[in-house]
Amino acid sequence: VQLQASGGGLVQAGGSLRLSCKASGINFRLYDMDWYRQAPGKERELVAMITNSGSTNYADSVKDRFTISRDNVWRTVNLHMNSLKTEDTAIYYCHCTYRGYDIWGQGTLVTVSS
Repeated sequence: VQLQASGGGLVQAGGSLRLSCKASGINFRLYDMDWYRQAPGKERELVAMITNSGSTNYADSVKDRFTISRDNVWRTVNLHMNSLKTEDTAIYYCHCTYRGYDIWGQGTLVTVSS
């Protein structure tokens, strides 16, 4: 089972980025998928999640700015990030729980400059 994240980079405050995570080795459509992030000196936190049926939930800090989506054909989960703030700077990880095990992508760095 593998999750491969991409799409991070440097963006100015107020800008947008799209992260993508491709899954392999699992029947993707059966699993809830999440995006977490970890800022320097802080604990990893849940940013957004999408269930296997498409229901979504967001951290209060990103509500109305971020949108999580999934494509079961291409086995990808995406995170569209708008109105980015400097405090969104972090390494972003995609995640799922597979047969009781936490599966993490390798992380992609998002840096928001002021």
